[in-house]
Amino acid sequence: MSSFTYLNKNIYYDVTGQGEPVLLLNGIMMSTKSWEPFKDTLSKHFSFIRVDFLDQGQSDSFETNYTQTIQVELIKSLLDYLSLPKVHLVGISYGGEVALQFAAKYPEMVDRLIVYNSVAYTTYTLQKTGHIWNEFAKKRDTLSYYEATIPVIYSKEFNETHKVWMANRKALLIKGAFSDPIFLDRMIRLTNSAENYDIQSDLNKIIMPVMIVGAEEDYLTPLVHQRVLTNNLPNARLVILPNVGHASMYEVPEVFTTILIGFLKTDLNFKI
Repeated sequence: MSSFTYLNKNIYYDVTGQGEPVLLLNGIMMSTKSWEPFKDTLSKHFSFIRVDFLDQGQSDSFETNYTQTIQVELIKSLLDYLSLPKVHLVGISYGGEVALQFAAKYPEMVDRLIVYNSVAYTTYTLQKTGHIWNEFAKKRDTLSYYEATIPVIYSKEFNETHKVWMANRKALLIKGAFSDPIFLDRMIRLTNSAENYDIQSDLNKIIMPVMIVGAEEDYLTPLVHQRVLTNNLPNARLVILPNVGHASMYEVPEVFTTILIGFLKTDLNFKI
């Protein structure tokens, strides 16, 4: 187990492979374990770095109120600990928000940036969604918490064609993490930490090449918000995934991986 200390808390991280360093940041309910299916492929191309945020996975809890700023500085501390002056940074959803804030504050430390299924600010709808999640979590209403958080992250087609997989996942989560009061309290704090997220005024500071990835059937962070990011970043491109929901890495893992490797490996200075 690899860990370092940040704010007197143990933070779990993992590094595999060799080559240019790529740091992948988790979505809100994810952990370093969520990326196991991608580890072998990405480790063939990069020094592949994963980390659990505070209140995530194998990292310690942070049992006071905080904002995503604390996770931004966690990333800075990790890179300093690993003696990495610059990395490729990849984030999805919550991790994309942290990645954008890090890139705005420390642009000299980011070579290229990829943001999947994320937004420039926490919308009213996202705030209300988070409030609903937290109410179910506080009540320890496990079934309602599952129904509010999980089916919505997948497209209608995925939910329809993966009924057995979804049923098994539902049973696993309801009996496992979603019945754990410690996990639910961690999720409440993570959800609250994104309540007032807004990077709009700092998007012009993100000057490195950026790939924005949006999904056609993303109900949590609709495609309009990836267009906002693309239109307001100085050096951004946009890829739209058809018939895909918020959890794009699970619905189309081969496309998710192709975009990541292709964008980070391509010489962006070639001439036609």
